[in-house]
Amino acid sequence: MILSTLRQRWFIIMLAGATLVSATLGIRQVFGLFLEPISIELDAGFQLFSLAIAVQNLVWGLSSPFFGAAADRYGPWRVAAVGALLYAGGLFLMASFVSETGVFIGQILVGLGLGSAGISIAIGAVARAAPPEKRSLAMGLVTSFGSFGQFALVPITQILMVNGGWQFALVMLSAIMASMVAVAIGLRTPAGSARPVEGPVLTIGETLHQAVNSRDYILLTIGFFVCGLQLVFITTHLPTYLHDAGLSTKISSWALALIGLFNIIGAFVCGWLGGIVSKKKTLATVYLLRGIIIAAFIVIPPTPVTALLFGAAMGLLWLGTIPLTSGLIMVFFGPRYLSMLYGMVFLSHQIGSFVGAWLGGIWYDWFGNYEAMWWLNAAAGVFAFLVNWAIREPRPTVAAA
Repeated sequence: MILSTLRQRWFIIMLAGATLVSATLGIRQVFGLFLEPISIELDAGFQLFSLAIAVQNLVWGLSSPFFGAAADRYGPWRVAAVGALLYAGGLFLMASFVSETGVFIGQILVGLGLGSAGISIAIGAVARAAPPEKRSLAMGLVTSFGSFGQFALVPITQILMVNGGWQFALVMLSAIMASMVAVAIGLRTPAGSARPVEGPVLTIGETLHQAVNSRDYILLTIGFFVCGLQLVFITTHLPTYLHDAGLSTKISSWALALIGLFNIIGAFVCGWLGGIVSKKKTLATVYLLRGIIIAAFIVIPPTPVTALLFGAAMGLLWLGTIPLTSGLIMVFFGPRYLSMLYGMVFLSHQIGSFVGAWLGGIWYDWFGNYEAMWWLNAAAGVFAFLVNWAIREPRPTVAAA
């Protein structure tokens, strides 16, 4: 009866998780469009808003392990509902109180919302509900479907900004995020229908001790720093880079939208590959391909065609790291404390995000270009390839005949 109930529920939980990720990550990807208008409104350089985005990412990372532990213990739907309200409140605050304080507090609330209603909570809920043989694919589907938010919300936000201004756009995004409270209820698992625990039953403390002493978990964590560095640098600073090259804001918004569109394919394929071939080799290859594509993009002079091609190519590799990284964590430790353990790895990702957003703004204010930052991101992809390739991935257990 329990397994029958879960078979009926895990697909619903996956859809709810995908919708939640679509909103949280989709809205998060649009902040690059606000970099110039908010900086002009505050009469500040790009460094200020870049720092606010960097703080948001750091808060997101710092809060993720704690919200993940709370979700593992009390249920993901409660934590996600609170997170949706925090996220919505942060967006509304930025629109209502146009000041440095309003921007920073708003971004801190957004960071808390991402930590409590973002990808780590959704992935943990789906991993616990999905059958073991479908977990990697299910996590890929959550990430893949979730990417639709970036594809849809970037051009929609651009239209809202053109027709109503950047404050109006933020208020509308706040309303979308507030509606996610209802979606969060879909992550709820009926009482008594939890999937039986696999492997030895460990406490949170025992699991943490194993994780911090695991060479492979540490390597995975180091590699995920690069993911954050690349993703947030691109989403925050690509519009300005293209604008300086003489391209229109429409091209910038469509380049970001194509990242989301092609990530639907890329995340699904990575999740599928994670279930049939080596997760660590697939993950390492994703990082290497990112480095090659970034290097090619900065060598070739920017044009509308190269900008859109860059968005499409990066989209294929964008969030495919998530089902592979979380899949490796489950290989190491099982699904029981996945939200917490993924949250700890994600902290490294967000420290990288902090560096990518803030250092990009500092470099631009000092030197007026992004050339060195692009090369740093390309080299980091090669570094992450080497780090992840060194992970020792346990061989799948073959059942006895």
